[in-house]
Amino acid sequence: MTTPDNTSDAPAEAAPQATGVAAQDWAQASAEPQYRAAVVDLLGALAYGELAAFERLAEDAKLAPTLADKAELAKMASAEFHHFEQLRDRLAEIGEEPTSAMQPFVAALDGFHKQTAPSDWLEGLVKAYVGDSIASDFYREVAARLDADTRALVLGVLDDTGHASFAIEKVRAAIDAEPRVGGRLALWARRLMGEALSQSQRVVADRDALSTMLVGGVADGFDLAEVGRMFSRITEAHTKRMAALGLAA
Repeated sequence: MTTPDNTSDAPAEAAPQATGVAAQDWAQASAEPQYRAAVVDLLGALAYGELAAFERLAEDAKLAPTLADKAELAKMASAEFHHFEQLRDRLAEIGEEPTSAMQPFVAALDGFHKQTAPSDWLEGLVKAYVGDSIASDFYREVAARLDADTRALVLGVLDDTGHASFAIEKVRAAIDAEPRVGGRLALWARRLMGEALSQSQRVVADRDALSTMLVGGVADGFDLAEVGRMFSRITEAHTKRMAALGLAA
């Protein structure tokens, strides 16, 4: 049963007004030492994540079945390295040593990539799409609570570098050609989901300033209930991406 649409002439609902830290710029927000420490951690984690993504895509290019595919991955790797440079330069700009900011996250991120090393070209594509997207969803959730300057930088470096459409096209074509591939890739994507969420939680738990910001100890951070809802939203987005790939979540 349908009902008439009586809302077409109604004014558009205004976007919620930013408050607290989200309404401040970096100069204002960074006066709070704990907030500054949380942002340095966040930028350090993101910077090493982008550097690792560059290295991984360059490695995955070796598995590419065609020269065109190799060139496409090389272009994506270049975009990831540009994102790394932006984060590195921002850390230096605010008076932080970039390698020191990244160092606390090396073991966790390297461990994740070691545990989820793809065995072939298709697994590499699924990892680049699914794994990176889970991390991006997490950082976008955090970005909503950041000052305006840091938020703009974080959202900019999370821009899709072409993974999504490229991975969907190639994975769907592979499944169409050999349907059995779908079952294997679905299991692989589920494993990636579990490992990525565990890794995100470990990173946050190990850094006091970052975890305090997430659970509400700094300005407009999340409360514990909101953290649960955040991970529910990330899981829901993962399910939609699996459907786009033609895989069961």
